[in-house]
Amino acid sequence: MKFLKVLGNYLGGIEFSAGFRWQHWIRAISIFGLIATGFYIANPYITYGTASATPTRFLQAGFREWHIIFGFAMIGAVLYKTIYFFFFKEAKYERASIKDAFNVKMALQQIGYYLLISKHPHTKGVYNPLQFWAYTMLYVFFYGIIITGLALYAEVYHSGLGAMLYPFAKWVESIFGGLAYVRLWHHIFMWAIIIVVFIHIYMAVYNAVFGKNGGMDAIFSGMKWEKEEK
Repeated sequence: MKFLKVLGNYLGGIEFSAGFRWQHWIRAISIFGLIATGFYIANPYITYGTASATPTRFLQAGFREWHIIFGFAMIGAVLYKTIYFFFFKEAKYERASIKDAFNVKMALQQIGYYLLISKHPHTKGVYNPLQFWAYTMLYVFFYGIIITGLALYAEVYHSGLGAMLYPFAKWVESIFGGLAYVRLWHHIFMWAIIIVVFIHIYMAVYNAVFGKNGGMDAIFSGMKWEKEEK
């Protein structure tokens, strides 16, 4: 471990800590699991060939169970990342991106970089302005889908955690104007997350190809490479 730390400092430095990388992949797996199970819950399209009077073929319940498992895994990852960003010392380079986020000149230069007409701007933090605002909106969508998801959960499960969340669920229901609208907004937040995630994947591959600095490798190894200034 000491060797890897020294090697990382020599070659480029640790871009993302182990905790950051773990929450990223837990969140990523959870999102795709939630998308798959959520589509089925919204519109069940698999049925058994024969009907049964015995309560043993609850396919919808199976999908719902996995949806809940993935959902609470994502909640844990999102909460961890939120606390990490604001309070962890390792996130100081992420917090440094806040200043860059309000730099209009840097944002325009970043757009030019994506259009292949200018160089990548030198940022003080981990994220360029476009990345920072995209991730900010992503977390707005995360908390939106978490709030609506917990409200829907409490409407179905009336004991244990569901019972504890029930007053909160009724409050959310009143804010959104009814349970049907809670469900509708849950779907809207899902589609917003899908769009942002696929843009994120595309831009990560783009930066890996044109940036040539290990930007995509960093989410696996934690290390990113920077050219030395001469």
